[in-house]
Amino acid sequence: MENARLYDACQGFIPEQFLSFLEKKSIVNLKLGDRLEREMTILFSDIHDFNTISEQMTPEENFAFINQYLSYMEPQIQKYGGFIDKYIGDAIMALFPNSADDAVQGAIAMLEQLKTYNSERQQRNLKPIRIGIGLHTGTLILGTVGGFGCMDGTVLGDAVNLSSRVEGLTKTYGVSLLITDKTWQGLKNSLAYDLRFIDRVRAKGKAKAVSLFEIFSADPPELRDAKIATKEKFERTVLYFIKNYFQKQQIYFKNA
Repeated sequence: MENARLYDACQGFIPEQFLSFLEKKSIVNLKLGDRLEREMTILFSDIHDFNTISEQMTPEENFAFINQYLSYMEPQIQKYGGFIDKYIGDAIMALFPNSADDAVQGAIAMLEQLKTYNSERQQRNLKPIRIGIGLHTGTLILGTVGGFGCMDGTVLGDAVNLSSRVEGLTKTYGVSLLITDKTWQGLKNSLAYDLRFIDRVRAKGKAKAVSLFEIFSADPPELRDAKIATKEKFERTVLYFIKNYFQKQQIYFKNA
């Protein structure tokens, strides 16, 4: 009985889907260095201004706050075929192995559920929170890393790093959900979502720029309608500035 409880507890630290991809029936079958290369959509999210919020709470209140928040987010990820790879403080890293649409729908569901969570916070005279979500689709390596004394399941690759950076850019642009062109290209019907082109950025250490799109399907109705009404003009303006920026960069490097 004790061994069964211990086994169940360990399973909570390694997602069942993780084991399935590595073709392992149980966590006890995992070996250091087990790995699999596969294309997936990676989701990163975190709470904006979390440090400011955290400073106003005791350690016990911090843990209660994080656990309650995550209890709202996790089911939305699972509902659309995703699974959580790990929690990093207030941040969530999740994987969607089946399609980019699953990831986008899961992210929208998270933002919709956040409205319910914030409504309950306001009933307790607490300020609403904002989150940012970044999505990127690419090849990653899923496997086990560590030493002989401590082993962990994780995912590695440029795709993982880029999705984290995209999430960070939600603060820069003041938006809730950003996806890369790779995720956009993977959508079965991009017209099914409220989205707009927002920028082209060059990730640190990368020569090729990445196009970013904002998905604003979960925005408040008035803001959503305003973005829809101004979408064409907004995108033309963004493209104009991008074109001029890259032309100036080319002139600069030619004269350098």
